[in-house]
Amino acid sequence: MVSRSYSNLLELASGGCSPTFGLGRERKRLPRVATVAGVLSELDDDSCNSTGSDAPSSVAQDRMIIVGNQLPIRANRNENGDWEFSMDEDSLLLQLKDGLGEDVEVIYIGCLREEVDPREQDDVAQTLLDRFKCVPTFLPPELFSKFYHGFCKQHLWPLFHYMLPLSPDLGGRFDRSLWQAYLSVNKIFADKVMEVISPDDDFVWVHDYHLMVLPTFLRKRFNRVKLGFFLHSPFPSSEIYRTLPVRDELLRALLNSDLIGFHTFDYARHFLSCCSRMLGLSYQSKRGYIGLEYYGRTVSIKILPVGIHIGQLQNVLNLPETVSKVAELQDRFKGQTVLLGVDDMDIFKGISLKLLAFEQLLRQHPERWGKAVLVQIANPARGRGKDVQEVVAETTATVDRINTTFRRPGYEPVVLINTPLQFYERIAYYAIAECCLVTAVRDGMNLIPYEYIICRQGNEKLDDVLGLNPSAAKKSMLVLSEFIGCSPSLSGAIRVNPWNIEAVTEAMDSALVIPEAEKQLRHEKHYRYVSTHDVAYWARSFLQDLGRACRDHSMRRCWGIGFGLGFRVIALDPDFRKLSVDHIVSVYKRTGYRAILLDYDGIMTLPGSISMNPTSEALGILNNLCKDPKNVVFLVSGKDRKTLTEWFSPCEKLGLAAEHGFYLRPNQTADWETCVAVTDFDWKQIAEPVMQLYTETTDGSTIETKESALVWNYLYADPDFGSCQAKELLDHLESVLANEPVSVKSGQHIVEVKPQGVNKGIVAEYLLQTMKEKGMLPDFVLCIGDDRSDEDMFEVIMNAKASLSPGAEVFGCTVGQKPSKARYYLEDTHEILRMLQGLTHASEHATRAAPQTTARRVVIAESK
Repeated sequence: MVSRSYSNLLELASGGCSPTFGLGRERKRLPRVATVAGVLSELDDDSCNSTGSDAPSSVAQDRMIIVGNQLPIRANRNENGDWEFSMDEDSLLLQLKDGLGEDVEVIYIGCLREEVDPREQDDVAQTLLDRFKCVPTFLPPELFSKFYHGFCKQHLWPLFHYMLPLSPDLGGRFDRSLWQAYLSVNKIFADKVMEVISPDDDFVWVHDYHLMVLPTFLRKRFNRVKLGFFLHSPFPSSEIYRTLPVRDELLRALLNSDLIGFHTFDYARHFLSCCSRMLGLSYQSKRGYIGLEYYGRTVSIKILPVGIHIGQLQNVLNLPETVSKVAELQDRFKGQTVLLGVDDMDIFKGISLKLLAFEQLLRQHPERWGKAVLVQIANPARGRGKDVQEVVAETTATVDRINTTFRRPGYEPVVLINTPLQFYERIAYYAIAECCLVTAVRDGMNLIPYEYIICRQGNEKLDDVLGLNPSAAKKSMLVLSEFIGCSPSLSGAIRVNPWNIEAVTEAMDSALVIPEAEKQLRHEKHYRYVSTHDVAYWARSFLQDLGRACRDHSMRRCWGIGFGLGFRVIALDPDFRKLSVDHIVSVYKRTGYRAILLDYDGIMTLPGSISMNPTSEALGILNNLCKDPKNVVFLVSGKDRKTLTEWFSPCEKLGLAAEHGFYLRPNQTADWETCVAVTDFDWKQIAEPVMQLYTETTDGSTIETKESALVWNYLYADPDFGSCQAKELLDHLESVLANEPVSVKSGQHIVEVKPQGVNKGIVAEYLLQTMKEKGMLPDFVLCIGDDRSDEDMFEVIMNAKASLSPGAEVFGCTVGQKPSKARYYLEDTHEILRMLQGLTHASEHATRAAPQTTARRVVIAESK
């Protein structure tokens, strides 16, 4: 019998769908999934597509599945060679549990830091599940190396920190095999989630850039999964990000989340800009929440920096060994002022720049010799490679040079600690440091300043050791790089450009000479913020927003479309469905009077065509519809009446509405009339110069002048700049036209000024009212549109019961699957034309059948 692990492996290697295992409370044994991945080109998983989350739910309480690259577990072997496990109190994934509430069950999914023999993996997995509610993902060493040290650390991490792979030595060229490994690992993580999830009940929270495509795999299996993602690294500007060969795949994968979190507005802004420039998506801010509309789903964007676990820090501060270490350091640096740096030994932490600034401080201020000491704690780098070796070599050489130049008996200007420290030892250095220096050239968040502030607040034991008055105000100073995520939150810090060595030197000196009262005020401000925005606050806020983002899941109809990493879920109203051609033709045949409203732009024009002129096929369809005496057909367009008159001269009975309904003409023999009384257009003399100003300053924008309106179009301008200019133009026009009888509105790549009350809904009202006055109450209404301006027509026909025959069939149809007031949709212009062609065939058949029926009636009458 083939084991479940082996069958999972076969299915993964073949691109198949892994089985889903529900985790009930009675479940005791958790099978192991694939640990070796096959070649997955784009990971098509079509057999896994699900129209809903139909897996059984067996969990009564709220449950959060937290997925990260590493489990919050420490593992080591004892003297007997057996595994011993304990929770890692330093892990952020463990600390955030404090903010989720006692009623939320938490399950962790991730890798162990230690390699586990395949023969032991089942037992280890069972132990971790039973004792710690952790589900390990076991990755073969070669696959893990390609995934973590390869794609994550060689491609994503440098690029997200603004380093372009300009040469093999800088980041390295894009390696497709590393991308395949990244996909394979994300697929393995998805399989692990599927083993334990109850999709209708559980929340899933995915962490960091290691698992950026995981949302697609989960959304593909469970369309309504409640999924949040938080990025703990920076997100680069679009100019940097767009160099990544798999840029679209990663963006679309993230958009399969319900909530995407960032530390700062800058990171979120860069992400939104990438979505705008590369995917053509726009975002809106509503009541403080930023949302991206993506195929009927609203993807929420959250901006909130992570905090620290203050309770854990305070516990360590109270330890006897911490107090002892502080006393030791106090004695060691007696009479000296300690400046502290705590950084990973990598190229983005700016250690060498900090050392150069300190060296310059000693040169410019000889009075600091023998008094100012820089203690630099260098944590081991998380990555590996030539760049790490170069940073270590440069740091060591710089420290040696400074110490050789400025060393005195009993005075070492730079103390480099590049060996691992216990947490309490690091805490002790925080407690004695007069100033903390964090001068990274690029960093996602960096919680070192937060830890420093809490430690400087201290406690009674430390106050006694340091000789401080417990009732006196505490003090601390921070010199922070403006390129790290925590910088905006700590407004009392001295912010610096780490590349400007002179500025960093000056900041160091200022931090030492600033008055005591000022240090106390800055510390108090920082302590108030850090103590109220801890990791529990961050986690609680994220979970609340995730619940808000997912609250409408059960009320939406969802189905998946697309292949591979292009997969996405369409989420629409339960009543919104595809228009069946057979159904509408059947209704059409049995009705008496019919009102047909067609938007021209985007409906009768072929997609991708430069020419906007109607095709012979479109003209033929319109003519045939108009020939049916039961039909009243109106074509609505934003074009001017002269153009429409020329284009549709072959259609004598076709009603036309020009300039979005300002001008109307029921047929070719009638005169054009206006539906809104406008006395003059003097407002154009005010609006046009303003638009001209923005046109001159916005490359790619144009002004379209109509008889009744002015339109500023920025379709071909830079998306971000054009959108920014459009907002400014909208405000400007609303200001200067405040007393004019016009409305200023923004649309898709346009800002339009037109007389008040003009919209396409007027055309629908006119058509239905005219038919009612003629005694032709329609029992069939068809309205087709494709953009926001057509929603006015849909709204009118859906609420026009008084103008319709009792039991009338109303078909509001939009183009594409998207949120709309219409109840039906068709995919594109080709489907619309096929549907209209079906209606014309029905009319032609009825017309041919009518004379034969009359003839039969005459014959029957004569025979009587």
